[in-house]
Amino acid sequence: MTQATGSAGTIRRAVGTVGVMLAATTLLGGCGPKSEPAAAPGTSPTPSPKEALLDAVPDGTEGAFRFSGKDSSSAITGRIDPEAKAFEINTAMAPDKDGITARMSFLLIGDEIWMKAKFSGHPGLPKFPNKWMKLDRAKLTDGGSVPSYDGADQGNAGPLIEAATSVEEQGPGRYVGIVDVSSGNAAKALEDGEAAALGEAAKQVPFTAVVGPDEHLTSLTLKIPAAGKRKAYEYVVTYADYGSPPKITVPTGSQATKAPAMAYEMLNS
Repeated sequence: MTQATGSAGTIRRAVGTVGVMLAATTLLGGCGPKSEPAAAPGTSPTPSPKEALLDAVPDGTEGAFRFSGKDSSSAITGRIDPEAKAFEINTAMAPDKDGITARMSFLLIGDEIWMKAKFSGHPGLPKFPNKWMKLDRAKLTDGGSVPSYDGADQGNAGPLIEAATSVEEQGPGRYVGIVDVSSGNAAKALEDGEAAALGEAAKQVPFTAVVGPDEHLTSLTLKIPAAGKRKAYEYVVTYADYGSPPKITVPTGSQATKAPAMAYEMLNS
């Protein structure tokens, strides 16, 4: 793709926006699978509220389902197909200081990956086909520049619930408690440096969770307190429509094309 003379600065700003968007996919980039709670010898088989909540976290046996997520800087929607080790992520960023807006989607099936990207708000921004652009992983200098499938729990609900220091069931399928996000996988679920910035408050983050009648987790909400210049916000993950979304399939025909060189230049920056 030919770029207009003098547009490099604008392109770099757009790439910076993409970098933030790619970082935002960590919201739905699992920190690791949940651990199965072990029953203590001689105790009742009745699970504790924390164990029951952990058991509700998707583990890949539920079929395809939809998800959404929100943190301090981004909102993400998509669907997950554990059987195919596939997911689709769609995210959008609000205008940056230069007025640039960006929308980005990734489609992953096994080791294959496609991308969509659209920028607006400033002249000279890269323009990409409104199709799924097939990426060649061999042309990516950093594997972390694109998301990867590492389990059905792409919202990190399991690691966050595991870090709970208290969990209470307040009614059928409704839970409240406190999560310690100061370290480990729980800290990794937040943006880089955020857990450290929270200080002691990171050890006392309140949460609510809802489990549906089918005993599958439907939502997890953490109330992250303010820290420095960062305002308080809600970290929200929702899982829905277990077993009902269509299977994720390879885009074909007019839906897909090969990724142009500019796509790799952007991702490898």
